[in-house]
Amino acid sequence: MDREAREHYSVVIQAKDMAGQVGGLSGSTTVNITLTDINDNPPKFPQKNYQVFVPESAQVGKPVGKIKANDDDIGINAEIKYSILNPEGAGMFSISTDKDTREGVIMLRKQLNYEKKKQYSLHIAAENTHLDPRLSYLGSFKDDATLKITVGDVDEPPVFSLDYYILEVYENAKVGSEVGAVTARDPDSKNSPVRYFIDRREDKEVYFDIESISGVIRTTQLLDREDTPWHNITVMATEEDNPSLQSHVPVTVQVLDVNDNPPKINTEDEIIICESTRAGQVIQTITAVDKDDFANGKGFSFSFPGGVPANPNFTIKDNEGMQK
Repeated sequence: MDREAREHYSVVIQAKDMAGQVGGLSGSTTVNITLTDINDNPPKFPQKNYQVFVPESAQVGKPVGKIKANDDDIGINAEIKYSILNPEGAGMFSISTDKDTREGVIMLRKQLNYEKKKQYSLHIAAENTHLDPRLSYLGSFKDDATLKITVGDVDEPPVFSLDYYILEVYENAKVGSEVGAVTARDPDSKNSPVRYFIDRREDKEVYFDIESISGVIRTTQLLDREDTPWHNITVMATEEDNPSLQSHVPVTVQVLDVNDNPPKINTEDEIIICESTRAGQVIQTITAVDKDDFANGKGFSFSFPGGVPANPNFTIKDNEGMQK
């Protein structure tokens, strides 16, 4: 008997007394018979080749397609497990079973890139999860099919060569001095020209400008390291053919020091000494500071100013770079 051909039967049974002779009495009843299922049917794909289109902008971890094998059995005997057999396909995609529809749901594991690979071929197998060892003679309860995934090209924004840029320029450099350059390219196959801009919402004082074609950044005014040693700007890149596609990159400009500040003496207090002070005794230590970087202001030399008559009662000793 084959449940898949016919599941229900109704049998009418009649009983007669007197061995069925004339004059005997009879009674009848109906017996309803339902066949229970066994796993005697393997899963089968309706066709051997499938195709699906997936744009390269598809999100990782999201479904990108479905495939289904049919099984004439019911219940647990019809439960199917799907798998991707070839390593290339399994590296980019995964497949799981929808418990309600018994479909194989294909999901993206890694980001697609149309410019690097335009098509993938997935060798997919479907097999029952609950096998009846008594029916092993029927063969493998497994089927396979090929799914070709075509990657669709999506217009993407420009890609900068670095995630961030750190540039340097000396303070007091003349206006228009080159600070450095940023570069970006169109990742699409058409390789559209790229144009550069500075986000003025951050560079409100307009210390820098950028050449739209070359990406070269230049100063627009004199810079003072002692006032602002670091400047943070954001550079935008757009495609000439599609200005709505924008990319942003942070650019940090370090202003390098030049020795443009004289030292200043810290002590301006009057010095009071006793008349019995011995010759050679230290009566005051004088210190100085310099706004410039340590490399340009690490040592000072002290002396009495020229052109002013020196008082013979006092001398000054230079500690040779000890800043006093």
